[in-house]
Amino acid sequence: MKAFMKTFIKSEKGMGTIEIVIIIAVLIGLAFLFKTFATDFFTSITEGIKSNNQIDTLFKQP
Repeated sequence: MKAFMKTFIKSEKGMGTIEIVIIIAVLIGLAFLFKTFATDFFTSITEGIKSNNQIDTLFKQP
């Protein structure tokens, strides 16, 4: 039993699965962050076009 536990602990069979799950979680988090950024960016562009029809003023830094 003791030998089995040592080999079980040293086994790395599950490491690939854990790494893939972590990578997927990070990608999903980045997708949510980018979604918010993209939505805000395109909303500001469309509101600017509707309000004054000057696209150049939308890209100037405040």
